[in-house]
Amino acid sequence: MTAFATTDSTAPHRRLTGWSGDADYFEFREYDTFEPKALLDVLHGRIAGVMFRGMVTPGTCAELAERFWASPARKTRGVEAPGYFLGAYHYHKTTAAYLEESAEVAAALDHVLAVPDNPLKIFYEGLDGVLAEDGATVRLARHGNREACRGLLRSWHGQGEYALAPHDDLSQCTEPQQADFEVQKVAGYQPAALNICLENGDGGRLAYWNIRPDDASKRALGLHYTGSPYPLDTLEGIELQWVDVHAGDVYVFNGAHVHAVEPNTDPQLRRTTLAGILGFVDDKTVVSWT
Repeated sequence: MTAFATTDSTAPHRRLTGWSGDADYFEFREYDTFEPKALLDVLHGRIAGVMFRGMVTPGTCAELAERFWASPARKTRGVEAPGYFLGAYHYHKTTAAYLEESAEVAAALDHVLAVPDNPLKIFYEGLDGVLAEDGATVRLARHGNREACRGLLRSWHGQGEYALAPHDDLSQCTEPQQADFEVQKVAGYQPAALNICLENGDGGRLAYWNIRPDDASKRALGLHYTGSPYPLDTLEGIELQWVDVHAGDVYVFNGAHVHAVEPNTDPQLRRTTLAGILGFVDDKTVVSWT
C-alpha cells in the first residue's frame, strides 16, 4: 500500500484535510490495450487510476450510445447531476429502494447492452480472470435474493464550471439508510469508479484532486453521507490532475478522492458514459453496483 501524507491545512481558507498520495501513487497509468491486472493496483490502493485508451471500438460506442438515447426507459436526473440516465443510482436511498429500481430497469438495461462486444462484459470477465489467480471473485452486490444494477448509462448536460460537481464516492458507502447493504464494507478498502466513454464531443475532462477527505472535513461541510458537492474554495492549493477522455476510453480510479467532470465546450455535443462502482468487501470478494 502506498504511503500517504496528511494534506497541509494551515492555509487561511478552509482547505480540505485528509490523505494525499505521493508521486508514485498519484497518476493515471495509461495502456493502449485492456490489461486487467492493472485494475488490481487501483482496487488495492497502489495507484490512483488506470486508463485503457481506445478499448471500445467506434462502432460499439456508437451502437451503445444510440441504443441508450432511443431507449424508452431512459430517465431525467435532477439537481445532483443534471442529465439523462438508464439504470439505477444507489445514492442517498434505502437499500430496498435501490434494489427495487435495479430490478425494474434490468430488462431495459440488458436490451441496450446486448451488443456483440459488450464492454461491460469484457471488463468484468477480464477482472474475474485476474482475481481468480489470487482465489478471489467479482460479482454484483446483493442483499437477500436481490442484486445491484449491473451498469449505469448516463449523459450530463450541467451548466457552470463542472457538469458533475466535485464529489467523492466513498461517503455514499456510509449512508445510514443502507446500513444493511454489503457495499458499506467497501469503506474498509476503496471504491473504484469505472467509466466507459461512449461519446465525448469536446472537452469533458475528468478533474481529479489528490485528496481523500477525512471525516472531520466531511462533517464540517455536512457531506459525511453524501460526499457532494465540495465547495471549490476547499480545494484551493490541492494538487489537481486533468485527465483527457475520448470515446472508446475505459478508465478506473480510486473514487475516495474528490473528482469532477468538466462540461463539453459545445453544449450541443453529447457526453455519454457507461459506468459503475466496484470494490473489495473482504479480501477475496469484489462487488459492483451503481
